[in-house]
Amino acid sequence: MPRTLKIYPLWLAMLLLLIIGSIVLAQEPQHYQRDSLIAGAREIMGLQKYCALITVDSTHRANVRTMNPFPPDSDMAVWMATNSRSRKADEIRRNPNVCLYYADHAQARGYVSIKGKAVLVDDMQEKLKRKREYWTEAFPDWKYLLLIKVVPEKIEVINYSKNIVNDSLTWMPPTIDFTK
Repeated sequence: MPRTLKIYPLWLAMLLLLIIGSIVLAQEPQHYQRDSLIAGAREIMGLQKYCALITVDSTHRANVRTMNPFPPDSDMAVWMATNSRSRKADEIRRNPNVCLYYADHAQARGYVSIKGKAVLVDDMQEKLKRKREYWTEAFPDWKYLLLIKVVPEKIEVINYSKNIVNDSLTWMPPTIDFTK
């Protein structure tokens, strides 16, 4: 009889784990409409003046720097300016795979991560269309002014005010795949 008492708690624990596991696995991850994810991403991006641009150097290590992007285009492409002689421009020439990261950790509103391809644009019409006042000082004759256009392939969005949150089990954020 003492042997039965030792098995009973183990059996009960296994049964409880099975029931709890079934409940957790039965929960459907929340699905979001593409338009609501884009709206949530635009809101987070619009609240930030700066974002982080992550590039990959020749030794395959990430380099991060703060950038002052323009608001995203209708297709969610993001533009910014740089010096054509900069390290980031060289890294983009070698490897156009980049990531943009927008977040306001002080207010805990959420974040947006955009993985995509960076295109270096040296077109005068695009430069004039996007001209910023500080460019006069930073690029006196615009000789080394170069635009970067990040074309999204995948966007991850967390926006607490719109209840766009990560999966409770995997913590995977809602994602928009622009390659499909």
